[in-house]
Amino acid sequence: MLYAILCYHDEDMVGSWTKEQDAAVMKKLSVVQEKLAQQGRLGPVARLLPTTAATTLRKDDPPLVLDGPFAETKEQLLGFYVVDCKNLDEALDVARDLGAANPGGAYEIRPVGVFNPGSVQT
Repeated sequence: MLYAILCYHDEDMVGSWTKEQDAAVMKKLSVVQEKLAQQGRLGPVARLLPTTAATTLRKDDPPLVLDGPFAETKEQLLGFYVVDCKNLDEALDVARDLGAANPGGAYEIRPVGVFNPGSVQT
């Protein structure tokens, strides 16, 4: 089953990291990603741009377009992983590995109901 691991953290804190600090965290995360990729279990991974670049479409009648993220919260969604896991326990193990590489914040783990990989090439 595919699981989405949603990465939440204090955006201001992460944004204040030096290039060296950010590179060090990304290097640690790449170890976990490489292991999952070698096992054929790693799906899409994305690091989102800051919430200052976000736009929200409220599904009101009529729809309303707003600048910024949907909700004002302490932690923001900064990125996500899609990982193939046998069950929730295995997905939690992956999230723990990611957490050891990137302390702070939180990971929300959700089963993926529908996955359409699309055709966008990066």
